[in-house]
Amino acid sequence: MIKVKPTPLEKVLLIETERFKDRRGFNTEVYNVRDYKAAGIETDFVLQSLSCSVKDTLRGMHGDDKTWKLISCLEGVVYLVVLNYDPHSPQFGQWWGWLLSERNGYQVLVPPLFLNGHAVLSDRAIFHYNWSEYYDGQENQISIRWNDPRFNIHWPVTNPILSPRDGGA
Repeated sequence: MIKVKPTPLEKVLLIETERFKDRRGFNTEVYNVRDYKAAGIETDFVLQSLSCSVKDTLRGMHGDDKTWKLISCLEGVVYLVVLNYDPHSPQFGQWWGWLLSERNGYQVLVPPLFLNGHAVLSDRAIFHYNWSEYYDGQENQISIRWNDPRFNIHWPVTNPILSPRDGGA
């Protein structure tokens, strides 16, 4: 069972998954098509990706004009930022951030033309996302710098570990 909540960003949804906890840890469903369809989420996912990163790594901001993503953190803690990059939206340039962790089990549904990035706050984190489209290479994605002054995104890291694509050396 999931709980779906609207967010300040139009079309972006926060999803709370049910956790079954005992002294051994917890068990949860990461995705169940029946539950998502019953909640009105009709997106079909065709690809799953994982990234494993160390503390202070910042990945993003990336997206494209066709892919829905269902994002979660399977281990550790990340700060996820989603930015509306739809030039036709009255919310263009608005962003929002969430703490995602293995403990809270939150997921965020990110629509096309919204960019996402995340910073790792724990010693290590495993970031998981389902894609509605097959990955078509970074040359077919929209990418902006994590600290693009047009958007004034507030990150909880001051000296992030970055790839060259994300603005690092």
